[in-house]
Amino acid sequence: MGDNLRLYSYWRSSAAYRVRIGLNLKGLEYEIVPVHLLQDGGQQHADGYRAINPQELVPTLLHGQRRLTQSLSILEYLDEIWPDNPLLPATARERQRARSLAQLIACDIHPLNNLRVLQYLDHQWHVPQPDRDDWIRHWIEVGFRVLQEQLHDHPSTGTFCDGDTPGISDCCLIPQVYNARRCGIDMGAYPAIVRIEKACLALPEFDDARPENQPDAP
Repeated sequence: MGDNLRLYSYWRSSAAYRVRIGLNLKGLEYEIVPVHLLQDGGQQHADGYRAINPQELVPTLLHGQRRLTQSLSILEYLDEIWPDNPLLPATARERQRARSLAQLIACDIHPLNNLRVLQYLDHQWHVPQPDRDDWIRHWIEVGFRVLQEQLHDHPSTGTFCDGDTPGISDCCLIPQVYNARRCGIDMGAYPAIVRIEKACLALPEFDDARPENQPDAP
């Protein structure tokens, strides 16, 4: 059981998507509280939500009275509190690689393409939509080229990013591939990524976490 877990989420948020996958892989029950990032000027900026997460970002996970932020740290928290179905491998060397892959996506690719960056490019610098789309594609492709190299023929790569059990790096990969496809990126250049994506999305834990399967999806 999830012990009263409540996830503040937006259906298309990559960071929230990561945590949904992790919760599902752990077999934990949780309630989703939608926070619409575009309606009403962005519900994440409302006083009520700011009191929950001063960063005004999603996700936030409530575990009883605890308020947990930052998707990667939430995933590691889940692993420490509920060690069954681990999201991180057993050895220090394997954990380092899994964290490295996860951070390549969550810290290097995603921040350059998230909503507040794109809104700044639009509102402050008046960057046209086609140029913002090029910005998104550029930084995803830069990251995916490296990720493809690190996954292709690496002895630790298995069915999933690290071995034959999905873990923290897969939790990060699938939302980023979703964004890449939504932006029209040709995934043919990244066969290792596509193979792992197919293996992940065949699992109900990943399928249930898809943006289109969320209660706040349009």
